[in-house]
Amino acid sequence: MPKDYIRLTQPLVRDTSRGELRPSSWDEALDRTVAGLRAAGAAHGPQTYGIFSCSKSTNEVNFTAQKFSRVVLGSNNIDSCNRT
Repeated sequence: MPKDYIRLTQPLVRDTSRGELRPSSWDEALDRTVAGLRAAGAAHGPQTYGIFSCSKSTNEVNFTAQKFSRVVLGSNNIDSCNRT
């Protein structure tokens, strides 16, 4: 299987020592994602984050997205493409 298709079956993370992507477990990839999001929020505040929701989503999905943005991330930066 070509190396380009590894992302379809498992996540890749950047190796900090060499700067190259390497296969990882889902737990490690998600832990690194959470750490990066927390670091960005700590450095720049909750308005660092923004959510863009799709008008083709259900009302329930859009409601969940805005609740996640406001309650979990602490940001009012939420928009959708409903105006188009």
